Amino acid sequence: MKNRLAARSHYILGVIAFTLVFSSCAFPATELSTPAPAGSVTASFPSTDWLQISFTDPTALRAHDYEGGPDEALAASIDQARLTVDVAAYSLNLWSIRDALIHAYQRGVVVRMVMESDNMDVQEVQQILDAGIPIIGDQHEGLMHDKFVVVDRSVVWTGSMNYTVGGAYKDNNNLLSIRSSQVADYYTQEFEEMFTHRLFGPDRISNITNPKKLDINGTAIEIYFSPEDKPGARIVELIKGAQKSINFMAYSFTSNEIGAAIVERAKAGVAVLGVFDGSQVTSGQGTEYDPLKQAGLDVRLDGNQTGLMHHKVIIIDKSIVITGSYNFTASAEENNDENVLIIFNSDVAAKYLEEFQRVHDQSEQP
Repeated sequence: MKNRLAARSHYILGVIAFTLVFSSCAFPATELSTPAPAGSVTASFPSTDWLQISFTDPTALRAHDYEGGPDEALAASIDQARLTVDVAAYSLNLWSIRDALIHAYQRGVVVRMVMESDNMDVQEVQQILDAGIPIIGDQHEGLMHDKFVVVDRSVVWTGSMNYTVGGAYKDNNNLLSIRSSQVADYYTQEFEEMFTHRLFGPDRISNITNPKKLDINGTAIEIYFSPEDKPGARIVELIKGAQKSINFMAYSFTSNEIGAAIVERAKAGVAVLGVFDGSQVTSGQGTEYDPLKQAGLDVRLDGNQTGLMHHKVIIIDKSIVITGSYNFTASAEENNDENVLIIFNSDVAAKYLEEFQRVHDQSEQP
């Protein structure tokens, strides 16, 4: 109880200090720098020093020892937290993240979590609870499928990577770090709806400004939360606007609307390349793999031998990147708690295309 009271006092004083000191859009690049993991594929950009992107690499030697993954940079960021850490996690069993959260709480940082209820009965989550960190389960038929962390209301970590051993070291995933108080504000509001108001999935009535469109150092970025923002319509709109190329990596892809939009652009001469997670295709649950294949598109099954091809990424015209937790499915659109980032930046797109090429090179030949 004393620790909790101390943490709450620390939090109240910290928020006052935070408001006075950190009123700018983003921290300077050196303020919250984190070391690049040695066993993952990491990219940052001089022209966009607010953004860092990491890709898991299941083929890396250190990945077999569960070392050097993108989780280490996330843990380092949590270690630097001074005021607050808010976590929305579909699943969690990584020791690095568990330890970072517990250590942050023990030094007076206010740590809060929301999770998919079905995934809370694991040792690492129970240890976080035992340390005194509150975790709210969704208790909802749909999934709390988000994977994001907000540090000090100024840094957002998100992407397709679950905070699990498989997510960081066996699966193909991406993890982004965005230093922007504006972006963090949107994610914090989304978190509050779940943690404070206990609203999940279709029960949620959004009070967040929509659309959420920002310009960060010359890069346009859009943020969508599902189901309230209905991101599928925007994804279809962007696909229909493709002029030259569409590359995608999809763990679960059953959306007829997105599939039809891709076929339409392919018929108009747009080059389409895609990689599906093989386990999802062979499950036979309405995948778009067969319709796209029958339309003559170059779509393939992934070649990951250790885990899942877990990306949810579309790259349009080598300049637009769509990523996040959102699988291209009706469940993601209508029932689950999800987040989508759309980034309009050719340098960012180039890094995602490098990852696409790596995954594509490992895929099964048509």
